[in-house]
Amino acid sequence: MSGWLTALAWLLVAAVAFPLGVFVVELLAGILPARGRASSGSGPSVAVLIPAHDESAGIGATLAALAQVAPPGTRALVVADNCQDDTAAQARAAGAEVIERQDASARGKGYALAFGRDHLARGPAVPDVVVVLDADCRLSPGSIEALAQIAAAEGRPAQAINLIAEDLSAPPMVQIGSFAMLVKNLYRSRGMQRLGGPALLTGTGMAFPWALIARAELATGSIVEDLALGIELTRAGHPPRLVESAGVRSAPADMRDALTQRTRWEHGFLETVRGRALPLLASGLKRGSRAEVLLALHLLVPPLALLLMLAGAALGGAAVLALAGGSVVPALVLAGLLGLALLLVLAAWVAGGRAYLSGGALLRAPLYVLWKLPVYAGFLRKRKVGWTRTPRRP
Repeated sequence: MSGWLTALAWLLVAAVAFPLGVFVVELLAGILPARGRASSGSGPSVAVLIPAHDESAGIGATLAALAQVAPPGTRALVVADNCQDDTAAQARAAGAEVIERQDASARGKGYALAFGRDHLARGPAVPDVVVVLDADCRLSPGSIEALAQIAAAEGRPAQAINLIAEDLSAPPMVQIGSFAMLVKNLYRSRGMQRLGGPALLTGTGMAFPWALIARAELATGSIVEDLALGIELTRAGHPPRLVESAGVRSAPADMRDALTQRTRWEHGFLETVRGRALPLLASGLKRGSRAEVLLALHLLVPPLALLLMLAGAALGGAAVLALAGGSVVPALVLAGLLGLALLLVLAAWVAGGRAYLSGGALLRAPLYVLWKLPVYAGFLRKRKVGWTRTPRRP
């Protein structure tokens, strides 16, 4: 009887220890800072493509901020997509080139990007590099030059570090979400790249050589079109690169809108994992592609709150089986791995997270896991689909 209990405990622990181990390795590899490389020399021609859905209130400020950091000759193209407000008029008043798209049957950011890409293709001259920027985001100075030079020189996508703007006055749950984004988009993405894998495409602050974006399948209804595109480009031999001298920021949303945003993204992420992670892993192993294998392993790691939730549940189950007569070793192994993961998360907070997450908010992290329960319950009941605009605080 004790043998069966021990075997069951090991199975339970292994199911969680595998993604938890991947998380630990990525974070270990990515926690140390990188040395930034300064860009130099004349850069390639650049078009900044901005998909915008009902962004009248903020598009003018976005374009003004872009003008402050864009190098001379940068072309700004706004795609006013299925707008019910005067986004197009406001963008034109701010000096941008604007095209409008109305197609209620094909809604989503991917369709807007394809529409803008096809407009650029009609000339008179196509840009060397296309930078995608969400309509509520701000690029840091030098980012366009750094992204464009890497994309043009290496012939692959380049991704800026995409984070929520620091705001220690935000509600604790919003702060914790911003910190989780830092862990994923900087530390884990950097770690995966250092191990020989691709960086993550995050939907904004990403640059593509024209040769790649010209033939990319953009017009999809995927709610995580950036993730799907990154997978396809990695499989085609063009793994995205994280450019740490480039940054893109968006303002925090309020608690309700932040939960809506996370629901949309995490449902899309989980759906993508379900259908593509294991085939990508098999393909990578068959072709000997380290980039594909590491990206597949990354996809098999649930979002941080869900990962910790599952690890805690598995640890509790292994402990119960030990008390019933099984071996205590599986529980101890998982407890050690979970402790290491939590220690690395704390190290990430010390290294850079304190600007995004106050000590008081950090102590409420267990409540964040409970706050996210409706997100995962909703995935089982009714998955979130469709591109929805996330309101931001000005």
